[in-house]
Amino acid sequence: MTATPGATVFADFSEQVSSRLAALDDDVRSGRLDAAIDLIVDSLRKGGVVQAFGTGHSQAFAMEVAGRAGGLIPTHALSLRDIVIRGSRDASVLGGSGLERDDTVVDELFDLYELDPADVFIIASNSGVNGSIVGVALRAKELGHPLIAVTSLEHTNAVTPKHPSGKRLSEVADVVIDNRAPYGDATITLGEGLSAGAVSSITAAYIAQLLTLGAADRLRAAGEVPPLYVSANVPGGDEHNDALKERYGSRIGSLA
Repeated sequence: MTATPGATVFADFSEQVSSRLAALDDDVRSGRLDAAIDLIVDSLRKGGVVQAFGTGHSQAFAMEVAGRAGGLIPTHALSLRDIVIRGSRDASVLGGSGLERDDTVVDELFDLYELDPADVFIIASNSGVNGSIVGVALRAKELGHPLIAVTSLEHTNAVTPKHPSGKRLSEVADVVIDNRAPYGDATITLGEGLSAGAVSSITAAYIAQLLTLGAADRLRAAGEVPPLYVSANVPGGDEHNDALKERYGSRIGSLA
């Protein structure tokens, strides 16, 4: 049988992904995610909301945390595009990567949302150095919110911070979770200076689900009912979700 072209790189990428997920599984077994789960559970018990934020491809992490089937209902995603959709900025600012590097966007962004002192922040950024990421992290801490960071320690420690404070996301957070992505994110070298097979979105999504499962299981073990979304595509899903969403109202956003 003739081998499929590129089969070797596919197998190599599978190994790169599986080895990193295995490392995260080891983090779970070793209790290295417990501190983050503690912060989430404590927030939920106080009536707080999990505030998730990411820019670029890390927006997918926020979507994995907030407003999805099997996820926690008291969750909300901060998004830079909201300063256009709900704020006063022109849509032209959404082009390119300038906005995610802009540390001045923080004031306007925070003014758009209804935050509670009990809310916990989870911020994902592979590099952990861009202006908006570090700016949101600093503002969350200034307001007294606990902060969980999901970042590549290998990458962030190899690059220079871009925020005026000179800080990295990992240096601001209360708890740091290493997403296990390598410097540059891509894992497979293709020659001529080219690489592919980025893994940070995959590992970040896995971390988001680990934190959700951990928090829900912790509540269940204590005899509490975890506030979880049921898929809107199954009978009774909308009714279940709407009843719980009413408890949080606009705090979890109209799209949650």
